[in-house]
Amino acid sequence: MTRAENDQTCQPLDSLLALGTRHLAEAGIEGPRREARLLLTYALGLTPEQMLSRSPRDLVPEQPFLTYLARRAAREPMAFITGSQGFWTLDLAVSPATLVPRGDSETLLSCLLDYCPDTQSRKAMLDLGTGTGCLLLAALAEYPQAWGIGVDINPAAAVLAQENAVRCGLADRAMFMAGVWDNALHGQRFDVVLSNPPYIPTADLAALMPEVRVHEPVAALDGGADGMEAYRVLCARMPHLLAPGGVAIFEIGVGQGDDLRAVAVKAGLDVVEIRSDFGDVPRAAVLRVCRETGA
Repeated sequence: MTRAENDQTCQPLDSLLALGTRHLAEAGIEGPRREARLLLTYALGLTPEQMLSRSPRDLVPEQPFLTYLARRAAREPMAFITGSQGFWTLDLAVSPATLVPRGDSETLLSCLLDYCPDTQSRKAMLDLGTGTGCLLLAALAEYPQAWGIGVDINPAAAVLAQENAVRCGLADRAMFMAGVWDNALHGQRFDVVLSNPPYIPTADLAALMPEVRVHEPVAALDGGADGMEAYRVLCARMPHLLAPGGVAIFEIGVGQGDDLRAVAVKAGLDVVEIRSDFGDVPRAAVLRVCRETGA
């Protein structure tokens, strides 16, 4: 036991783990033992490998584990407690100013790699509604000659995304700004446009899990009455934003594929693929400007 541990109230590691598992189960957390172990590992400042090497009988400090446990039992997202979240190949800082990056969104990166297989090309990329910057930064990590701009309506999100660019060693190729969609870009065209826009119908927000409904920003979730409000704006802008041969890749919600196709057609776009995520939910829509209507 370290000196810091000697100076605090301690319990056996397995007792704290059991306590955490019980509290999280009572709070309705899925996988309560796994989450309790993650919280305890983080609270002790250990790596997962170091945690495995500790004896269940080791005396360890109660704090800050009990504080973290109370926060998670109140359904605060794990990522907001630890301050970071893994996405694609990156480890990103997160905050309540943004959505927590989710594995489902990585489907957009798999589409990008398939439709733009030359990873050494000098592509200009745009991420609209960038949040943590996860999509743009993951893309730039795969395309070392590319550069990009991320835009978010929330200035705090843009600041966080720029910090993540520094954190990931990509600040020399990424710029983040606060704004409304592409309004401040003044005619710039891009080879790739990525977006995970708000797409939850307003009436469905109340049914979201507490981690999302209570703790994540509503503006990043609320897609208007039918969930398609942002797509109408985005699709209308693509003929003006995409360079010749460019590709747009949008995340979509459950059951929105047909609605997106209808919006895209009106805007002069082809939906060339809608790809499902690992849960077999249609998740990423790949769009190009129709040849006969492209500018």
